[in-house]
Amino acid sequence: MERIIKILILLLIPLSVSGQMTPLKSQYVLNPLVLNPASAGNRGVLNLTAFYRKQWVGVKGAPETMTLTVDAPFSDNRMGLGMIFTNDRVGVTKESHLMTNYSYKVPVGKGTLSFGLGAGITVTNTAWSKLIVLDPEDDFILIDSKGFIVPGFSFGTFYSDNKFFAGLSIPKLLGYKYDFGKSKYVINNNMGEYYYLLNAGYLFDLSPNLKFLPSTLVAFSPGDKVLYDINAHFRIMDRFWVGAAYRNNRSIVGLFQIQLNDQIRFGYTYDYDFAKLQTYSSGSHEIMLRYEFRYKVQAISPLNF
Repeated sequence: MERIIKILILLLIPLSVSGQMTPLKSQYVLNPLVLNPASAGNRGVLNLTAFYRKQWVGVKGAPETMTLTVDAPFSDNRMGLGMIFTNDRVGVTKESHLMTNYSYKVPVGKGTLSFGLGAGITVTNTAWSKLIVLDPEDDFILIDSKGFIVPGFSFGTFYSDNKFFAGLSIPKLLGYKYDFGKSKYVINNNMGEYYYLLNAGYLFDLSPNLKFLPSTLVAFSPGDKVLYDINAHFRIMDRFWVGAAYRNNRSIVGLFQIQLNDQIRFGYTYDYDFAKLQTYSSGSHEIMLRYEFRYKVQAISPLNF
């Protein structure tokens, strides 16, 4: 019985605890900082972006994530600084992530090549007592874990010009997992478990008021299956984004963004699962709100990457 309960608990702990992935967001196409520290400062101005994501609505204990990102350029756009704060809840586990990002930019051809590093901490706590225990002998499960703090590091490169962008990143250089024998989280740094994220896209001018951006995100790890997104977005009059994504043979995503004025942008995505999960969930919702300290809609990087 004890072994069965441990397995069930591990299923409730987010991937960011036991693996090397980061909490999922569908708005990453237009805000790559959540994937790659090298994109810090790429928009050319100070900007604040807030996300809220409710995963798998209808499934009790499903992931719920709130994220705030801040980034800005420095030293005549040669460097960028950023910060990401994430509050993540999955089942009986709560996590808070604080990651700082630094990027250094080098002109290459008509574009810019950036190198980025991220460093931060994760505070995690699991309320075991909220689980239903069938065997009274499993008393250990009734005791809540203490809060634990673990370090985190990331690395990435990012290239962009007026039409094309490509980025490669390792969002988590350190992994950690819960050790039942020691009743605490321990560092589990295994390079064989690293997830590498490749994100790329190209902008096509269809008309003066209509642009088309196909892109892809591929996540791969040695010895594990490859995860992927295939995205297609239309940019209308430089104020509206409408798009869709196909994800891992299991879901489709619809995205909409609008530039409300020169500083404020709002976005919404809906994920529909057509795999087995559709029986239990009505889908996933995500909203985004961005404020940029600029006075023109046009960004220094017109791709908004």
